[in-house]
Amino acid sequence: MATDLRWHLVCYDVRDPKRLRRAAKLVEGYGTRLQYSVFRCRLSACDCERLRYELRLLLELEDRVLIIPLCVRCEAKVASQGKDSGWTDPAPRVNIL
Repeated sequence: MATDLRWHLVCYDVRDPKRLRRAAKLVEGYGTRLQYSVFRCRLSACDCERLRYELRLLLELEDRVLIIPLCVRCEAKVASQGKDSGWTDPAPRVNIL
């Protein structure tokens, strides 16, 4: 069975420095950091749900997370500048066990 991978933009605002470091380490395992609390992740539906679940266990109600799936048309329209500006190649993945 083929896995359908889509780009997701993952952003968060975490109030506690300790939880912030843990959240950054967790999301880095799924994708590439674009800015301080903004990541791009190429995820299957299952991986996206796993990430959401793991973040839910880690974060508190005062923290905020936004996960935006990008359709193929939206991926083609992404305009970025800088060293990691290409969205066509999959980001390197690190599996967290």
